[in-house]
Amino acid sequence: MADRDLNHLHPQVEAAARAAIAECEAAGMPVLVTCTYRSDQEQNELYAQGRTKPGRIVTNARAGESFHQYRLALDLYPLVNGKPDFSGTHPNWHKIAAIFIKHGFEWGYNWKRFREMPHFQMTGGHPLSYYQRGGQL
Repeated sequence: MADRDLNHLHPQVEAAARAAIAECEAAGMPVLVTCTYRSDQEQNELYAQGRTKPGRIVTNARAGESFHQYRLALDLYPLVNGKPDFSGTHPNWHKIAAIFIKHGFEWGYNWKRFREMPHFQMTGGHPLSYYQRGGQL
């Protein structure tokens, strides 16, 4: 089961996420956090989805290749009338993203190769390889 606890994020990422979420809520745009930290096993299970397991492909990252595993990323969805908007069509998506970007996050929807609308990460400008070698935010 995906970890949804903001306390399990890197302290700097946690603080920025809490501030962004509070700003979203104050603007009348509540969000549902669906994932923070992922174990190697959870990451590999997601990677298998749409490849060796049923479902659509939701990630191109194997174990060790996701910022979730370094506690630097979270996935979330806008709540519309109390329910998550999985379609990605509600205008609050872009408003929420602007708030998260203002708080130092990158938005997965802005990626060129594999867009992940619910994904937000804070990397400090470092590539994944920096964290794979033990680098710190």
